[in-house]
Amino acid sequence: MFEKLFLLVKNNAGTAVINNPAIPAKHHESVMIEASSSIIEVLKGQMEDGKLKDVVKYFQSSGIYNRSLVSSMVSRFANRLNTFYHMEPAQAMHTAKTLIPQVMTELVKASKSEQIKEFGLTNMLTKLNGNRADLSLLVRDLMVA
Repeated sequence: MFEKLFLLVKNNAGTAVINNPAIPAKHHESVMIEASSSIIEVLKGQMEDGKLKDVVKYFQSSGIYNRSLVSSMVSRFANRLNTFYHMEPAQAMHTAKTLIPQVMTELVKASKSEQIKEFGLTNMLTKLNGNRADLSLLVRDLMVA
């Protein structure tokens, strides 16, 4: 699942990363890894904070429900760009706002697709949970609620 998320980021990184003069070519891959990590960490944090229902609603409603989730991802990624790649804060924020919402839109679509099993909501959340528990019943109940 995590490799697939990286590929999703990579496929959407053209304008934000690859064609961005503020990011040297030697950092392209590591910046894309930072974007993927930012998404994963925010989703895991939501689950650990007991906000699984909010995450499920986000994916059910095509992301319209909870814009703060994406804002958290954007902020985390922008902060990493600023801290580790010495991007100016405004440029880092612009880069993050260009990439993260686009990736999350694609991730929501992929989670609803029957063809991409890794991004099925139950499978994805179970992986984010470290496979500690099968979340299928809980997720199904939350989707109905």
